[in-house]
Amino acid sequence: RPPRSTLFPYTTLFRSLYILKSKIDEPAPTTRTVTLPKIKIEEDVRGNIVIIIDDFGYRDDNVSEGFLLLDANLTFAVIPGHHNSKVFAAKAAQRGFEVIVHMPMESKTKTPGEKEYMLTTSMTSSEIENRVEQVIAEFPEAVGMNNHQGSKATADKRIMNIVSNILKRHGKYFIDSRTTAETVAETTMRSRGIPTMRRHVFLDNENKKIKIREQLYKLVDKAELKGLAVGIGHAKINTFEVLKEEIPKLKEYGFKFQFASFAVERSEEHTSELQSRTNL
Repeated sequence: RPPRSTLFPYTTLFRSLYILKSKIDEPAPTTRTVTLPKIKIEEDVRGNIVIIIDDFGYRDDNVSEGFLLLDANLTFAVIPGHHNSKVFAAKAAQRGFEVIVHMPMESKTKTPGEKEYMLTTSMTSSEIENRVEQVIAEFPEAVGMNNHQGSKATADKRIMNIVSNILKRHGKYFIDSRTTAETVAETTMRSRGIPTMRRHVFLDNENKKIKIREQLYKLVDKAELKGLAVGIGHAKINTFEVLKEEIPKLKEYGFKFQFASFAVERSEEHTSELQSRTNL
């Protein structure tokens, strides 16, 4: 297999699209686009792609409206406490998208915003429970939750245990955004019977279209290799434009966009299968 390009991740679908970097001792050729022959799809699905878009609620503009026009099953994570939060959640659900709560959680570094909603390590168990219950009540459309920031809170087992109890009570799932390598969110949720899944790729840590496209195709690689991959992006114009350009291509070549609920269901099936094999 040829080396991966530093410009775009290398997928089996798009090997003829880009000229990769040449060997170090050879001059790099100019990048060019070539015509891609239509690939005959031998299987129904080449890979399942789950994309969660965070931070809806901050804005009510053409960017938010644009995401609602994308022709794919996308999951929208709405952050509580903003003027547009409830309005957008209702609108997204009405348009057929999946909605989850983007729950503010304490970070290792000081971050502004959502103080009245944020889960922190200094709070009592009762305060944490009341805060999560409040958010769930505010967003009846939400079928699950992921963490907003939370590098400190998601590493705290007490907080994650309390969150898991409430999610179980209401039949919600949890996506671990993995904002820290020290997170215990996924393992805690799984051990307590909460449908859960982790994020595999962040799409737009670098807010440049070329980098977002690169990250998107890393996600595509993982989906093709493993059958399923979860990516997280944000409600930004560049992220929207890349998805608008690439979603039709990926669908044409056999990839399927799925809601986050599909990912947690598949994860639960896999866990149950492993447990069954262990018990044999």
